[in-house]
Amino acid sequence: MTTGLIPGGQNPDPRPTGGLPQQRHEPVGQAALHVDNRSRSSVITARAAASFEPLGRSVATARSFVRDTLQGWGFADIVDDAVVLTSELVTNAVVHAGTSADVLCLRSDDGVRIEVADHYPEREIPLQGQAVNMGNLDREGGRGLQLCAALAARWGVEYTPTHKQVWFQLDLPERPVGTRTAGPSLPADLLPLADGRVRVAVIQIDRTCAITSWNEDAEELFGYAAEQVIGKPLTDLAAWPHTPGTGTGIAEALQLSRWEGSYGIRAANGRVTSVYASHLRVRDTGGEPSTVCLLVRDHERAVLQTPLRVPSSDTTTSVDGQSTDPFEVFIGSPAPDDLDGLLQRTVERARDMLDGDSAFLLLATDDETELEVRASTGLPSARQRFARVPVEGGPGRYGSARMPAVHDDLSAVPGAVPLLSGTGMRSVVTVPLKVEGRLTGSLGVAAEGPGRYSNEEALRLQFAADRIALAVESARLGELERLRRGSLSFLVEASDLLAGTLDRDQTLALMAQMTVPTLATWCAVYTIADQASDPYLSYVLHEDEELIDGIKSLLSKIQPPDPVPTPGARVWSAPGEAAHQAALRSSMRSLGLTGGQTHQLASGIGPTLATASAVGGETVVLPLVARNRVIGMLTLGKPTDEHFRQEILELAEDLSRRAALALDNARLYSERTAISQSLQRSLLPPELPQIDGVEVEVIYRAAGEGNEVGGDFYDVFPISDGAYGFAIGDVCGTGPNAAAVTGLARHALRLLAREGLSGPAVLERLNSAILDEGARSRFLTLLYGELWPQEDGSARLKVVCAGHPLPLRLRQDGTVEPAAEPQPLLGVMDDLELYEETVTLDPGDVLLCVTDGVTERREGTRMLGDDGLADVLTTCTGLTAGAVAARIMRAVERFASDAPSDDMAILAMRVPGLHND
Repeated sequence: MTTGLIPGGQNPDPRPTGGLPQQRHEPVGQAALHVDNRSRSSVITARAAASFEPLGRSVATARSFVRDTLQGWGFADIVDDAVVLTSELVTNAVVHAGTSADVLCLRSDDGVRIEVADHYPEREIPLQGQAVNMGNLDREGGRGLQLCAALAARWGVEYTPTHKQVWFQLDLPERPVGTRTAGPSLPADLLPLADGRVRVAVIQIDRTCAITSWNEDAEELFGYAAEQVIGKPLTDLAAWPHTPGTGTGIAEALQLSRWEGSYGIRAANGRVTSVYASHLRVRDTGGEPSTVCLLVRDHERAVLQTPLRVPSSDTTTSVDGQSTDPFEVFIGSPAPDDLDGLLQRTVERARDMLDGDSAFLLLATDDETELEVRASTGLPSARQRFARVPVEGGPGRYGSARMPAVHDDLSAVPGAVPLLSGTGMRSVVTVPLKVEGRLTGSLGVAAEGPGRYSNEEALRLQFAADRIALAVESARLGELERLRRGSLSFLVEASDLLAGTLDRDQTLALMAQMTVPTLATWCAVYTIADQASDPYLSYVLHEDEELIDGIKSLLSKIQPPDPVPTPGARVWSAPGEAAHQAALRSSMRSLGLTGGQTHQLASGIGPTLATASAVGGETVVLPLVARNRVIGMLTLGKPTDEHFRQEILELAEDLSRRAALALDNARLYSERTAISQSLQRSLLPPELPQIDGVEVEVIYRAAGEGNEVGGDFYDVFPISDGAYGFAIGDVCGTGPNAAAVTGLARHALRLLAREGLSGPAVLERLNSAILDEGARSRFLTLLYGELWPQEDGSARLKVVCAGHPLPLRLRQDGTVEPAAEPQPLLGVMDDLELYEETVTLDPGDVLLCVTDGVTERREGTRMLGDDGLADVLTTCTGLTAGAVAARIMRAVERFASDAPSDDMAILAMRVPGLHND
């Protein structure tokens, strides 16, 4: 993809004419096609274009093109909407209109315009003022314009005699601009102290805490060159202080979205340099997370430090002398659309305001029945995130999150605040966050000592909660909207992938790969063959491949979840309990507490503990229901003590419905394919008989993927002592109807021949049976013969060639000649007058019988033909029957490069020579 700054006034490059896709860099000029001046009032700064062929896979390629383009331009806020709209419009072009699609992305300073054009040649140009047909939501196609109307800021349709173009404009969301924090003007002697040259070390670490970037100021501050520290964990250099009452170490701090504070760095000279640091967790365009650390000397902390909060005992006096709560100071920081930052800053300020040891904030689900933990400080927040507790925890006003509550001593009322169980907190005050009377969340502050809080603190905290509730609700709704749009894009791509395969194993793999790691850390898929069968563990996937075998082994040892058809996710505790017990047993054995030999068992403790950690979190089960039957279960899991957020579970439920239908379609396709192949195999003879004195070889190729039998068939069978029948035929057409006549012909030939009828009589009765099929009948070309090996080493044959390619006889001297004369084919006339011809094969002679798929093999205008087949056969003197058949097949395959479009059968019979065999 080519993008860049575009100077105005240049002529545009020609549009792409083909390819999948073609991309180019185009300047903006007056000759650009179909420009809507109202939607292009801003200066176009870059453009990217591509063309996509009328193929199903082009839709996914177009989505990737638009996503990559917008992310490259830094427009991540509107990527999801652009991808959804482009997907619908390109689908209309390449699938419904059946033409190529041209996609053009135009960047301006306030948004993006995307144009999708098709080339449908027979479309009428609408009359001026004619209303645009918006389509019907119940139809498979035609939703593109409705989505444009719903999601785009502006959109339109433009027609020319050669193509239709639909465009839409997506504006960039407005971001709050202005002062986030400020201080008064101060005399120079009151300004913070700093060195003449302030150095800010910039260090970047990856997800494993390894250093990936180390700037020059870091080299100057700590004495390490970049090549000395790149790749090493930052924890090796950090001197992390131990703070009583908190369990957060540097490894956990580096995983937080934002962190600020003091610690030490061990310099190259061995001394610890005190630094003040600001950490920010980011991710690149590929989704890979990393942490950017800014560090200054501790005495220069004013360069990075967030302005100090007003102490809780102080008040800020406004101009009119009114006292304001200090909680109002931070409402504008961080930005209202940064929900996680806003919530984390809220709990930190609440803790400081009431001089607490910890604080937490929970957000209510849409139905206001549960609360999800979204931010905490002084608690193991990394393990409790998205944990859920009921809104109504018990009887009385103190059991509901809808009312303020003060608990003097939690040890007297265990379980009153489930989030604080086992944390050592004794006293707590909680208040609701409400917007227009609706519960939005709950804010709490706790302390390790009892009796720390009274109604006065509850009123102060409620006052602060009332001021922050609207900002929290606004940011929460913004997050939900982004999740919704991202979910829509995710489901569009998931449906596209699932619809692209009918292979059961591939469908199972896609189900797991779409959920891990997007929705869950690990996934297991159970399938149910029928209502009488138990669930079977069919697929397991973890984001760490080394843990897959351990999880699979663990799940295979516990009872699978019950196949309950009730929609929605339900918690399944069995994997976590089993993992805990297995880890406990391994730990006891490693310590020698079971009396066994520890050195043989200790090696297994690592995988066991790793497995326990991987599946020790929340595990949920979603039923896979298709056509009113439970066909399996989708199991999603998190690591130790992690929980699913409600929006992720709802997205997983939508995905499970689509995956269930795809899995059931794959099952039905597999079953029908197996039935079809079984029936097809029944139409071929099970094996060829051993004929004394005659070599027999057959090669059969059915045209079409998955076909084992087509319209061509063969048979060799014993008739009586010393007599054998053989046949090779070709039914007109392909598919089930042709296969039905194939089965009728083969079985009828065996039955009639064993009744002692002559060759003409056998074929005349078979002709009557085919005509009796009525509309299902097909005409049939057939070569039928009977063979008697002779005592002198030769073989006597009687053959009837009913409309079939003539059999060829190869003599020992290399001459080739027809071994029969043509007669009328079967299935056309009622009255046939057929006769049989006698042929004697001398020792060393070969009789070759083929179907027309061999002789009519084509390469362009050339055809192999009877003469070409005869030429190949002349080169087969002295070969066995198997070698003759193989050489003929190789010659046919090499004659043309394309796959055969017709069935082919080759039957070779040879009488061994008296001296050379």
